[in-house]
Amino acid sequence: MRFIIKDEIRGRIRVHFMQEVMTAQQADTVEYALLQCPLVTGVKVYERSCDVAVHYEGERERMIETLRRFRYENVRPPRSYLQHSGRELNREYQDKLVASVAGHFGKKFFLPAGVRNAVIAFQAAKYIVRGVRTLLHGKLEVPVLDAAAIGGSMLRGDCGTAGSVMFLLEIGEILEEWTHKKSVGDLARSMSLNISKVWLVRDGREVLTAARSIQPGDSVRIHMGNVIPFDGVVAEGEAMVNQSSMTGESMPVRKTVDSYVYAGTVLEEGELTVCVKEVNGSSRYEKIGAMIEESEKLKSSLESKAEHLADRLVPYTFGGTILTYLLTRNVTKTISVLMVDFSCALKLAMPLSVLSAIREAGAYGLTVKGGRFLEAVAEADTIVFDKTGTLTKAEPTVKQVVSFRGETEQEVLRVAACLEEHFPHSMAKAVVEAAQRQGIEHEEMHSKVEYIVAHGISSMVEEKRVVIGSYHFVFEDEGCRIPAGAQALFHSLPAEYSHLYMAVEGELSAVICIEDPLREEAAGAVQALKELGLSKVVMMTGDSERTAHAIAERVGVDEYFSEVLPEDKARFIEQERAAGRKVLMVGDGINDSPALSAADAGIAISDGAEIAREVADIVAGSDDLYSLVTLKEISSRLMKRIRSNYGKIVGFNTALILLGVAGVLQPTASALLHNTSTIWISLNSMRNLLPEQETGPEMKFFDQ
Repeated sequence: MRFIIKDEIRGRIRVHFMQEVMTAQQADTVEYALLQCPLVTGVKVYERSCDVAVHYEGERERMIETLRRFRYENVRPPRSYLQHSGRELNREYQDKLVASVAGHFGKKFFLPAGVRNAVIAFQAAKYIVRGVRTLLHGKLEVPVLDAAAIGGSMLRGDCGTAGSVMFLLEIGEILEEWTHKKSVGDLARSMSLNISKVWLVRDGREVLTAARSIQPGDSVRIHMGNVIPFDGVVAEGEAMVNQSSMTGESMPVRKTVDSYVYAGTVLEEGELTVCVKEVNGSSRYEKIGAMIEESEKLKSSLESKAEHLADRLVPYTFGGTILTYLLTRNVTKTISVLMVDFSCALKLAMPLSVLSAIREAGAYGLTVKGGRFLEAVAEADTIVFDKTGTLTKAEPTVKQVVSFRGETEQEVLRVAACLEEHFPHSMAKAVVEAAQRQGIEHEEMHSKVEYIVAHGISSMVEEKRVVIGSYHFVFEDEGCRIPAGAQALFHSLPAEYSHLYMAVEGELSAVICIEDPLREEAAGAVQALKELGLSKVVMMTGDSERTAHAIAERVGVDEYFSEVLPEDKARFIEQERAAGRKVLMVGDGINDSPALSAADAGIAISDGAEIAREVADIVAGSDDLYSLVTLKEISSRLMKRIRSNYGKIVGFNTALILLGVAGVLQPTASALLHNTSTIWISLNSMRNLLPEQETGPEMKFFDQ
């Protein structure tokens, strides 16, 4: 591909593709292709100008070579990626806006007055009919106000004012419809699945396989705590499935053989083998879109308040109009009042503010599933952190294996990895990766694996019962014992590591010592959150008191709780909320899911368990706790912007009404200023809340 480098800084480059036109499909293809490149961390395609901005890590020359080798014909994006990218929708409404503006000013400057007035009269009929229908339904709402303003201008012979009012109303309708559809699309995409690997059942054995290679008719096995990756029919097993993300049902649904399951729902208990029916995710996208259309999930309370306030103010506007006529007997002053209403700006600016904030959060790797969650973050005064994978790094590593029955390290890891590879937890991942580093083959040699959330795993290996998990699970729940004469070894286990206990036939077999290092930014991020208004920072972990105390001291939390169960976390959050506090929960594991659901806003770390990402209201894609600081800043600034918009809208429009009554402003001027202010406030609401980084221009040419 031939291109010009328009500007670049270290780690970011913006290029212009040497082609006259870029279609929406081509833009999606470029974006998809570049995102598959290991160097690339982010892509923004500007199809109107044929520009592409790329954020990357690594050598500049390799990035240049990747762009040079790109060819549209060599890339095959998934059908669902092209269908639901949102780019076609944006282009459609951009074209509508351009057509509306061109049509309005074209009529104004190029049509004879008589023809122009006839066209305006024809267009006015639509608004007048809509207003009459609203009245016939016994409602005094915005359409009646619009009809009265347009009808009053037409009766006075002021077609120019009527035309201007209708033009700005049309612009507002286009922006409102665009905002709604884009909001639904953005939210549906944010809730789309991002599952890279699944367990394919082949010849009775489970094989870890890339999700993109699965075809309809294949059978995949889903273990407890995982998200169901595809639509399909249950071929084997029995389970309880949480379908709340798809159907809104609050209680899990029992699924047995021949039951249909949906992609994106969560398997809470049991295990299923599913025959895949749909692999491209379109059914899930459409179901989510339909669900959002019928719900209030996008709206924050401030948005809803603005919408209701807009309708409630209409009768007062009419009352002011009638009062003005009775006091002045001046039709011009009366229509000046009628030309001004609060509803347009209130109904348009508030959703645009929230949508813009959700979009901006997305640019920082934060997926927000609704405006009300930004409001919850802004109002929050308490934040609860899980420890493992949240305050500590998401990649714990095995540092030592202590054997109590004479097995070698390799033998211990072989059995442990065989069991742990089925479950989405950072500790399990550490065991599996340790086995892989040592080249240990851990084939399926066990019976059905039972997973007890936040406790551990049990199964039969070579006809012996094996359990692996926490101290509480192995010694208290399972009643396992330490081998005779091994007490001294047990008490000498290194204190600086987290411990994973494995027992065979009721006797401790080995302890796997795992280093779970604290994130470098954890203490700084916690301090920054406190400075932004979070007065209570809590850490809750299933680890021992000793480990929890050490981490809490280093991070600087206000309170910490050790050896807690999932229900303990959720219960604590419910108690805090009952006490009147606004609570955020940050976690990454299956055991965090109840707490994520219980909080005013649950925030999942993207590298964590699929169920946590599914249940959470916000997903932090960045592997950096400072993204939470960014989220808090965006949310707080959004609430300030919305409150500021309230003041501007009410203050400015009240001033217009008073000036109209005083005779200072004519109806045309009132309408123009009112609608101009609406557009100005709306456009201002779409500006970024946080300052952007600037880049310096640098032009270079690259050929094939």
